[in-house]
Amino acid sequence: MNLGQHISQRYNQELEDIRNQVLKMGGLVEQQTTHALQSLLKHDAILAETVASRDDEVNAMEVAIDEECTRVIAKRQPAASDLRLVIAVIKVITDLERIGDEAQKIAKYTQRLSMRNTVDDLHSELSHLGVLALDTLRDALDAFARLDANKAVEILGRDEAIDKEFNNLSRLLITHMMEDPRQIKSALRVNWCARSLERIGDHAQNICEYVIYLVKGKDVRHKSLEHIRQKYFPDSPSAAAGMNTLSES
Repeated sequence: MNLGQHISQRYNQELEDIRNQVLKMGGLVEQQTTHALQSLLKHDAILAETVASRDDEVNAMEVAIDEECTRVIAKRQPAASDLRLVIAVIKVITDLERIGDEAQKIAKYTQRLSMRNTVDDLHSELSHLGVLALDTLRDALDAFARLDANKAVEILGRDEAIDKEFNNLSRLLITHMMEDPRQIKSALRVNWCARSLERIGDHAQNICEYVIYLVKGKDVRHKSLEHIRQKYFPDSPSAAAGMNTLSES
């Protein structure tokens, strides 16, 4: 990437400002997700209310960055890596806004949860799923900040673990509902929170795909992880292992 290599220093600054705004929005969304998970695990209705009330800040940041990207396209007519940066930013902030929405959902469900024992019984599973999703988001933002495509493709490999944790938690919640029908409403709300955490992981994965697009200039959406590794990251250990497996089969 050749960011900051233009004759116009003003143009350089505009692109850098856009990246910084995305990272600032990412920091807020990461904080929202962290606090939403804490409120759920600790039954903290006050913290949940704070999370829910700050969603407008996330929305406003998305609109502001989107407008700035539109202005740069109209004024600078970016090409090559500059255009990829602007396109990637527009896509990234969309996923960040949706992560903010999922954090708000968790906060609102937390405020409505009436039976704490449903959460307490599954505290370990919820915590594990939440940490997986939060770490994926944090690392995806770090990959974007560093323009690190190798890290981005490594993060894509975590999707299966997040899905596995969510499915396991869903089965446990079904068991809870069958054993005690009085917990059905609360168990459903916990399941919706778990679904939001799983979706946060999905949106973080999307951000990683945009990092690869930004750095490599390749759209890897809807491609398998094995295909991405072998075609665009052939020197990575995971890709080499995959090729060895294919040759042995």
